[in-house]
Amino acid sequence: MHTRDLLIFKTVADLGSINKAAQHLNYVQSNVTTRIQKLEQELNTQLFHRHKRGITLTNEGKELLPYARKIVALVEEMKAIAKNEETPSGKLEIASVETVIRLPLILSRYIEQYKDVDLTLSTGVTAELVEKVLNYQLDGAFVTKSNATNDPRLEGVEVFNEKLVLITNDEEKSLDEILQMPLLQFSDGCGYRAKLLAFLTDHNIVPTKIMELGTLETTLGSVISGLGVAYVPYSAVEEYIAKKQIRYYELPDEYSLITTIFIYRKTDHITPALKKFIETIKLVRSEQYDKV
Repeated sequence: MHTRDLLIFKTVADLGSINKAAQHLNYVQSNVTTRIQKLEQELNTQLFHRHKRGITLTNEGKELLPYARKIVALVEEMKAIAKNEETPSGKLEIASVETVIRLPLILSRYIEQYKDVDLTLSTGVTAELVEKVLNYQLDGAFVTKSNATNDPRLEGVEVFNEKLVLITNDEEKSLDEILQMPLLQFSDGCGYRAKLLAFLTDHNIVPTKIMELGTLETTLGSVISGLGVAYVPYSAVEEYIAKKQIRYYELPDEYSLITTIFIYRKTDHITPALKKFIETIKLVRSEQYDKV
């Protein structure tokens, strides 16, 4: 069994298509099909269901996929560690919750200094990103510190602390009044959502309506138009508040203070690319603290 076959298996599973996997890996489609069939023969199990709409993982394929991810990731780590640690290269797959305002500063500093690293960035909610890091789908992620991030298999670096605020359009209302408006929230698994729901539960408040919106931009636009209220970091809406497009309300500290951390898998060796990324986070954090 070759690690290249496991990489092909992982890529086909991730993209849900043999054709897309072939394009991504720069292989001819027939070669990908042959390697998958060879792997199925070696494992003596069918990994994919083939149908007119494409392919889907079998139950056995779903069980084996995490092992394939882990093996591929370990091989990549081994290659990276063998290289010069001061000039890292290779892939670095990072993700973040959508409202990390200082993320561009960290990324620009890193990319400028380590041009040989192929860094990719995606977004998601905390619970989802924790699972992806643990399942070797990501090298690391910026998430909201919570019970989900206390997993003993994870390491974490604090990035910054901030405060969540309830926001509505600029019409003057009491806190009781805005809590009766529809709540505009990110997907389940979002740390901000969990904080607000804890406040509502502890105060016996039942939301009249909850609407899930996919992005911060959509959420802010909906709030400004008067569709409802949202719970977001103050830093994400400071500009809108200054322009009087948004009014904000504070909740008690136990429901509003959050810490953004960068998580990665606990391991004996981390790749030079990831090591330098963590160093960049700490450098940017210390510079921000010096300005305070």
